[in-house]
Amino acid sequence: MVDQSKILYEDDEHQVIWFGWEDHEHESLVQSNQLLVVSGDNAYLFDPGGAFIFSEVAAEVSKYISLNQIRYILATHQDPDVLSSITLWLKATNARLLVSRLWIRFVSHFGFSDNSRLIPIEDHGKQIRLEAGQFIQLLPAHFLHSEGNFCFYDTCSKTLFSGDIGAAVFPPGERYLSVTDWDKQVGYMEGFHRRYMGNNVALRRWVQSVRGLDIERIVPQHGAIIPKEYVNNFFDWLEQLECGTDLIDQIYDNALA
Repeated sequence: MVDQSKILYEDDEHQVIWFGWEDHEHESLVQSNQLLVVSGDNAYLFDPGGAFIFSEVAAEVSKYISLNQIRYILATHQDPDVLSSITLWLKATNARLLVSRLWIRFVSHFGFSDNSRLIPIEDHGKQIRLEAGQFIQLLPAHFLHSEGNFCFYDTCSKTLFSGDIGAAVFPPGERYLSVTDWDKQVGYMEGFHRRYMGNNVALRRWVQSVRGLDIERIVPQHGAIIPKEYVNNFFDWLEQLECGTDLIDQIYDNALA
């Protein structure tokens, strides 16, 4: 297991810490990123990851905070690479889980039954107030690629955690932390987005909703961080991308060939 962490933003009251995990011995295990926001005495963990990496993520998080400081765990959507560790996190912390209202009845299948610790996110989103009037904004990203999907924007550090939007799939040994070559990055993102995003209508609506944010960095759940200098490149690329149901005839035609 390759374990990494990096402080992306820090001031006297606020930290944003990135964690990245990859197992070179198990090619079927998808690489994933987690993000931890620490504001005053409280912490907020985004997409805690799969059960397979729980012990490594928890140990790395513990280098920065006590696990008891985690107030909320935020899930962009319901997939096992996002949430299959949730039972372990709920046992190890006093945190509550925020997830789309569509998945509240499903996440208990990961192995817990205390619904009092589940908070549904309504389709229009939500705000979590932080220290000094800052917020974590839970912003709709529906059908990209989940029917009930959200991204998370930290107004203090100006970091957008985008979930699967922006995900990149790297060949073995090619992964890098931050984008420095946009054309190369597109090559690693395109196949994933064409199949896993719902359609161009959903992409355009999401871009419209977040383009006005002041963004220093975009952190997806898989792959590399997109720094400010490439944010508009990313949005422009998404707006013109055909994906999902836009390609339905190609998918079916190839299946029948």
